[in-house]
Amino acid sequence: MITISETASDKIKEMLEEEGTPGLFLRIGVKEGGCTGFSYGMGFDDEENENDKAMEVADLKVVVDDDSIKYLFGLIIDWKESAMGGGFTIENPNATATCGCGSSFRTAAAAGKPDSDC
Repeated sequence: MITISETASDKIKEMLEEEGTPGLFLRIGVKEGGCTGFSYGMGFDDEENENDKAMEVADLKVVVDDDSIKYLFGLIIDWKESAMGGGFTIENPNATATCGCGSSFRTAAAAGKPDSDC
Protein backbone atom coordinates (compact mmCIF):
# COMPACT_ATOMS: atom_id res chain seq x y z
CA MET A 1 0.00 0.00 0.00
CA ILE A 2 2.56 2.60 1.18
CA THR A 3 6.34 2.31 0.98
CA ILE A 4 8.74 4.27 3.18
CA SER A 5 12.41 4.13 2.21
CA GLU A 6 15.00 3.14 4.78
CA THR A 7 16.39 6.69 4.76
CA ALA A 8 12.93 8.20 5.35
CA SER A 9 12.13 5.61 8.02
CA ASP A 10 15.36 6.44 9.87
CA LYS A 11 14.55 10.17 9.71
CA ILE A 12 10.98 9.64 10.94
CA LYS A 13 12.21 7.46 13.82
CA GLU A 14 14.74 10.16 14.73
CA MET A 15 12.01 12.80 14.72
CA LEU A 16 9.70 10.59 16.82
CA GLU A 17 12.49 10.12 19.35
CA GLU A 18 13.06 13.88 19.51
CA GLU A 19 9.34 14.38 20.26
CA GLY A 20 9.73 12.24 23.37
CA THR A 21 6.02 11.41 23.55
CA PRO A 22 5.13 7.74 23.94
CA GLY A 23 2.51 6.29 21.61
CA LEU A 24 3.07 8.69 18.70
CA PHE A 25 2.66 7.35 15.19
CA LEU A 26 2.89 8.71 11.65
CA ARG A 27 -0.37 9.97 10.19
CA ILE A 28 -0.58 10.45 6.42
CA GLY A 29 -3.59 12.03 4.75
CA VAL A 30 -4.98 13.97 1.83
CA LYS A 31 -7.20 17.05 1.90
CA GLU A 32 -8.65 19.28 -0.80
CA GLY A 33 -6.52 22.30 -1.57
CA GLY A 34 -3.13 23.21 -2.89
CA CYS A 35 -2.47 24.44 -6.40
CA THR A 36 -3.46 21.20 -8.13
CA GLY A 37 -6.49 20.09 -6.10
CA PHE A 38 -5.32 17.83 -3.27
CA SER A 39 -2.59 18.35 -0.67
CA TYR A 40 -0.65 15.79 1.33
CA GLY A 41 -0.57 15.89 5.09
CA MET A 42 2.03 14.07 7.14
CA GLY A 43 2.66 14.43 10.85
CA PHE A 44 2.65 12.73 14.21
CA ASP A 45 -0.49 11.83 16.11
CA ASP A 46 -1.43 9.79 19.16
CA GLU A 47 -5.16 9.30 18.59
CA GLU A 48 -6.82 6.94 16.13
CA ASN A 49 -10.32 7.51 14.85
CA GLU A 50 -12.80 4.79 13.97
CA ASN A 51 -12.42 5.46 10.23
CA ASP A 52 -8.61 5.10 10.34
CA LYS A 53 -6.60 2.28 8.82
CA ALA A 54 -3.45 1.38 10.75
CA MET A 55 -0.55 -0.47 9.17
CA GLU A 56 3.06 -1.33 9.87
CA VAL A 57 5.45 0.15 7.29
CA ALA A 58 9.26 0.06 7.61
CA ASP A 59 8.97 -0.68 11.34
CA LEU A 60 6.70 2.34 11.83
CA LYS A 61 3.05 2.54 12.76
CA VAL A 62 1.33 4.44 9.96
CA VAL A 63 -2.29 5.56 10.12
CA VAL A 64 -4.37 6.79 7.17
CA ASP A 65 -7.98 7.96 7.33
CA ASP A 66 -10.49 6.04 5.20
CA ASP A 67 -11.16 9.01 2.89
CA SER A 68 -7.47 9.47 2.02
CA ILE A 69 -6.48 5.85 1.50
CA LYS A 70 -7.83 5.66 -2.07
CA TYR A 71 -5.41 8.42 -3.15
CA LEU A 72 -2.37 6.88 -1.47
CA PHE A 73 -2.23 3.32 -2.84
CA GLY A 74 1.34 2.75 -4.03
CA LEU A 75 2.69 5.94 -2.39
CA ILE A 76 6.48 6.06 -1.88
CA ILE A 77 7.97 8.33 0.78
CA ASP A 78 11.69 9.03 0.71
CA TRP A 79 14.14 11.43 2.37
CA LYS A 80 16.56 13.36 0.17
CA GLU A 81 19.53 15.48 1.24
CA SER A 82 20.45 18.51 -0.85
CA ALA A 83 22.69 21.56 -0.62
CA MET A 84 19.77 23.43 0.97
CA GLY A 85 19.16 20.74 3.60
CA GLY A 86 16.95 17.68 3.53
CA GLY A 87 13.31 16.92 3.05
CA PHE A 88 10.74 14.25 2.42
CA THR A 89 9.75 13.45 -1.15
CA ILE A 90 6.51 11.80 -2.20
CA GLU A 91 6.02 9.72 -5.31
CA ASN A 92 2.36 8.99 -5.97
CA PRO A 93 1.52 6.69 -8.90
CA ASN A 94 -2.13 7.85 -8.72
CA ALA A 95 -1.23 11.48 -9.48
CA THR A 96 -1.86 12.56 -13.06
CA ALA A 97 -0.74 16.15 -12.37
CA THR A 98 1.31 17.77 -9.63
CA CYS A 99 2.25 21.32 -8.75
CA GLY A 100 5.78 22.65 -9.14
CA CYS A 101 6.71 22.01 -5.52
CA GLY A 102 5.24 18.49 -5.53
CA SER A 103 3.03 18.99 -2.48
CA SER A 104 -0.30 18.93 -4.31
CA PHE A 105 -1.77 16.68 -6.98
CA ARG A 106 -4.87 15.46 -8.77
CA THR A 107 -5.80 12.04 -10.09
CA ALA A 108 -7.52 10.88 -13.26
CA ALA A 109 -10.71 10.23 -11.27
CA ALA A 110 -10.69 13.24 -8.90
CA ALA A 111 -9.60 16.86 -9.31
CA GLY A 112 -10.12 18.02 -5.73
CA LYS A 113 -10.59 21.71 -5.06
CA PRO A 114 -7.53 23.87 -5.86
CA ASP A 115 -6.85 26.93 -3.72
CA SER A 116 -8.03 30.11 -5.39
CA ASP A 117 -4.77 31.97 -4.67
CA CYS A 118 -2.52 29.64 -6.70
